[in-house]
Amino acid sequence: MKKVLGMGNALTDILLQIDNDNILLSLNLPKGGMQLINTERSEQISAAVSEFNKIMATGGSASNTINGITKLGMNAGFVGKIGKDDIGLFFTNDSVNNGVEPQLLLSETPSGRCIVLVSPDSERTLCTYLGAACELEAGDLNPEMFVGYHIFHIEGYLVQNHDLIRTAVKMAKEAGLKVSIDLASYNVVEANLDFLHEIVNEYVDIVFANEEEARAFTGKEPKEALIHISDHCDIAVVKVGKEGSYIKSGDKHVQIKPRLANAIDTTGAGDLYAAGFLYGLANDYSLEVCGEIGSLVSGNVVEVLGAKMTDAVWEEIHAEIRKIVN
Repeated sequence: MKKVLGMGNALTDILLQIDNDNILLSLNLPKGGMQLINTERSEQISAAVSEFNKIMATGGSASNTINGITKLGMNAGFVGKIGKDDIGLFFTNDSVNNGVEPQLLLSETPSGRCIVLVSPDSERTLCTYLGAACELEAGDLNPEMFVGYHIFHIEGYLVQNHDLIRTAVKMAKEAGLKVSIDLASYNVVEANLDFLHEIVNEYVDIVFANEEEARAFTGKEPKEALIHISDHCDIAVVKVGKEGSYIKSGDKHVQIKPRLANAIDTTGAGDLYAAGFLYGLANDYSLEVCGEIGSLVSGNVVEVLGAKMTDAVWEEIHAEIRKIVN
């Protein structure tokens, strides 16, 4: 069986469902945005939302993808950095409990966490304290980390660290892995455009982007962006929300319909789409089947708070996958 290795920010999500958006206004948080915050700001926001019930789960884009892959029944590992604290211990234990093979480095800095404020309309506002997560660096990597894996998946949130990404993709290709990247955020794409073009051209086999990220990467609308991206990698995927997703590889062009869902929280939707797609790809399924599995998994995760689903939901997903592949 093929195996997938992920690398990303090792963050623990702290999810809170707010009853209205006034709290966002009072904290000066742009609804639907993602803000990097320092320790003081993290404590301020935590105090302001202390009345709301919270759910904790391992998070971070690539971590969500890897957790999804293991829940689909495939072996997967994760490379990241955590602090020597309770949140770091939670991240490690939760990863192991989800079947992930953790390759976690330790730091004296507190572990990263992401406060996710979910509005009544399911839009989420993210406040991210990176902490130890952002200290992952090129010197932490070694070729042995990639041995036994077949696909290497990285999140776009790491691309500010050019040396880390360049070292990682070189090691992955030298070990014979396919390289996958989720562009993750349009503002990160805009800030690192030249570097991303270089990496995609030279090392990346699979690119995931939503329409905003695709526009930032190419300057084009989704269908034209798909063509542009596919000219520079083996497989391009552009997700267009309620319209589904577009996939292109060489001359093959596929449109995937979305799964109709009662969305309450979009956290992890793109990450779980990547999980389903990469699971399908590792099983040598067609692009259509890969896309359908991606759509199925992402359509289920928006119906729960956070990026983690119950075993009962995963059983239903497995049943649907059996129908798709047979």
